[in-house]
Amino acid sequence: MYKSTIRACHLGSFIGALTVNLAPLLFVIFMTQFGLNFEQVGRLVLLNFGIQIVTSLLFSSPVDRWGQKPFILFAHLMVFIGLILLALAPLLFTSIPYLGLAFATIFYSVGAGLFELQLSAIIQSIPTDNKEGAMNLLHSFYAWGIIFVVVLTTTLLSVFGKGSWPFIVLFWSIFPLYNFFNFLRVPFPPALQAQERTKTVNLFKSKYFLLVLAGIFFGGATELSISQWTSAFAESSLGLRKEIGDLLGVTLFALFLGGARTLYGALGKKFDLLKTMTVGSMLCVGMYLLAAFSPSPFISLIACVLCGLGSALLWPGSVVNGANHFPKAGSSLFAALAAGGAAGAAFGPWLVGLIASIKPDLVKIAPWLDFLTTEEAALRSGLFIGAIFPIIMIILLTLMRRENST
Repeated sequence: MYKSTIRACHLGSFIGALTVNLAPLLFVIFMTQFGLNFEQVGRLVLLNFGIQIVTSLLFSSPVDRWGQKPFILFAHLMVFIGLILLALAPLLFTSIPYLGLAFATIFYSVGAGLFELQLSAIIQSIPTDNKEGAMNLLHSFYAWGIIFVVVLTTTLLSVFGKGSWPFIVLFWSIFPLYNFFNFLRVPFPPALQAQERTKTVNLFKSKYFLLVLAGIFFGGATELSISQWTSAFAESSLGLRKEIGDLLGVTLFALFLGGARTLYGALGKKFDLLKTMTVGSMLCVGMYLLAAFSPSPFISLIACVLCGLGSALLWPGSVVNGANHFPKAGSSLFAALAAGGAAGAAFGPWLVGLIASIKPDLVKIAPWLDFLTTEEAALRSGLFIGAIFPIIMIILLTLMRRENST
């Protein structure tokens, strides 16, 4: 009955990846064409995640009151309008194009925030005997979206030139418009009645929920800290062009991320979720440290890519873990977890970048890395400190398992 709904959610997750990953591929072009600096384009990333967090929190109560359908349709329209504004920014905001980029970011980020709030909730509410698998399969489409967006956008820019970027953005705007009509037709699972729902205040009184919320924060930080910096690491350490760095670093990371989620989606019933997340976190600790301290930049890059495998279940696993423990929480649970994950996704890469800027030679405490230049050592130093995220994740997962056993 809900197969068409599940397919629409999968495409929605793909579009969510589009909203986060398309603009950064164009940042260098924006800097050249509009005279922007790194701080200005970085502000667009913070604006994106900030709007997603605010949107998730603001809309949780209205979604519970009026249902999923009007808001998931609104989300797709906001992404569509945002991408149209992005493509037309040079024409509509000729005197201050940066203002156009900011407005576009606000629009599609509202849509992305609603995706984070609703897509997991819709999938979780569809009857199935493998909730963990269904949730991880949904989130795998985010990873496939990263690959598709990076590869196709980079290829189109190479073929048609950097000046073609507005037309490429217009091409991508077709996807949310198409999925708008998908969601217009599909059935939605029945919503919980108000009297059945767990009150938000009771959620935040639960020790277990606070552990899950902290877990998705550090899970998001673990995943995004490495994925956001992998292409830059490939460029600075291996001397690769940005296009090659994006293709080699980001897409391979996303390939392991999506592959692990898809595999768990198919076989997840055979594995304990929290134990699998713990093993993945341990792998991330090892790969973070290997990326930071390996004398070979190629091995360090492989370690960054393999973090996609280790971090794959941390975000979707946290969502399904929370939803399974609080099945009647309604949208407030998904809003809190979406906000927590997005906050971690913003904080983690920021901290790695901060350490790379203020303590670029930190990894040179290892004598075998004396040969590195400050530029080559900077990101390694950031990743060294970033290893604290999966370490904390292991502690949180251990506490959750202890709570389950009592």
